[in-house]
This record gives sequence, C-alpha cells and structure tokens, in this order.
Amino acid sequence: MGFNPYFHDSNLVESEMKANSQAMKVAEIIDRIYFYGAGSSSPELCEVIAEGLSRVFQKARIHVGHDLDGAAYSTHTGEPAVTCILGTGSNSCMFDGSSVTEEVPALAYILGDEGSGSWFGKKLLSSFLYNKLPEVIREDFIEQYGLDKMSITKRVYQEPNANVFLASFMTFIGRHKSHPLVQSWLDEGFKAFLDVHVACFEEAPRMPIHFVGSVAYHFQDALNKACNDRGYRVGNIIKKPIDGLAKYHVDFIFKAEEL
Repeated sequence: MGFNPYFHDSNLVESEMKANSQAMKVAEIIDRIYFYGAGSSSPELCEVIAEGLSRVFQKARIHVGHDLDGAAYSTHTGEPAVTCILGTGSNSCMFDGSSVTEEVPALAYILGDEGSGSWFGKKLLSSFLYNKLPEVIREDFIEQYGLDKMSITKRVYQEPNANVFLASFMTFIGRHKSHPLVQSWLDEGFKAFLDVHVACFEEAPRMPIHFVGSVAYHFQDALNKACNDRGYRVGNIIKKPIDGLAKYHVDFIFKAEEL
C-alpha cells in the first residue's frame, strides 16, 4: 500500500512493512532508504513516515520526500520541465535539474485533484446517483458493483480512504472511454487540471510537460488531446516512475553523496 501521513500514522507504516516478507528479508542490511509519497510535504509530515520506517530498517539512513520530487526525478531528461501526477490524486511541479518548485497546492480529493482517478470516480458515481448515466453504462455498473445510494455514501463519507474508493472505478471508466459522455468527462477533467496545475507556470508553454501515474498512462489519448488544445507539448508519460527514479538516484544522488 501507499503511505500518506495525512491518513496513516507511524504505527501503520511499521506494521505494514513488517507484514511484507520481502522487505523483512533485507531489513537488517539496508543502509539507505529514499521514500517519496503523497502528503509528505512538510518536515513534520515526513517525520511520520520516517519514524515508521526507522523502526523496521534500524540501520538505514532515511530520506522522506514528496511524491512530486519523485515524479520530477523519474522523468528528468536534462531539460527543465513541468512534471505532473495524474493517479489517484493530482499535482504538479517544475524541475530545472536542481530544485523542485510548486506554484499551487494539491487540495486532495474534496477540494481539488482535478483530472485524477478520484475526480473521475466522483463524476461516475454522481451521474449514477442522479440517474444521468446512459442505459448501457448504468446496467453495466449495476451488474458489476451492485451499489446503491446508501452503500456509496457510506464508503465516501463514513469509511477511510474514500479517495482510493473513488479512484477504483477508473477501470470501469476505461471500459467505456469511447462513449461520448465519458469522453466529455475526460476532456473536462484534463483541461481543468491543465488550467489549474500547468497554466500556473509561466514557462510551461515553452517546455515539455511530463506525466506520471496510471490515469495519465491509460488515458493518454484524451490527455494528449487536452494538451494539444491548450498548446502544451507533452513529454514523457510514465505509468510507474520507479525505473526512472532508481536511475536518477544512481546517476545523481549516489554520486553526489560519494563526493
């Protein structure tokens, strides 16, 4: 699972890692950990994650950073760029090769997360509850999920991780992405994201816009169209940033630490 200090405490980080057999096999020999995650945006919040990890990897030097840092490092090609996250949530930053900067905050799934899985999940569920889904989509939704108003509102308003629940419907949305209604959602959501999280960077029209996350990857046709309509040049679109992130650390971080 992912760890977010807004929703998870050090005890949960510790217990989840200790339940991971692969992690525990190497826990005693790990000497450095680099963690990048949503919500790790201040020293206090980073410490929540670091404390949980330190209880498991007791010999390791631990660095906890924001998921934007990880996304920026993983997509870096040597050229200054705007890097965006479009997954369960959404966010953006600019990376010039040395520093990561933000212009607008991520407001999470209630106030923000434009163009994210949780944003599109809300569009689907509200349309279902308002009886505005086309019949073919509505019947498929009922057959697959068997949800009603009470069960949906309970999951959203009374149970934890509502953002993950909302984003879980992206596979279903993907199955119907050729329908005009779903296409209109994708266009609306991605353009809303670009207008908030990319247009805030004055230099954005003159540099590549990279994207990280499953929503960006699986719906890149609609994302490319929205970017073209807004005059942005799309750079890399990466589903999982781990390979690029590992390469960045080998090429830059480890070498810098050795100097």
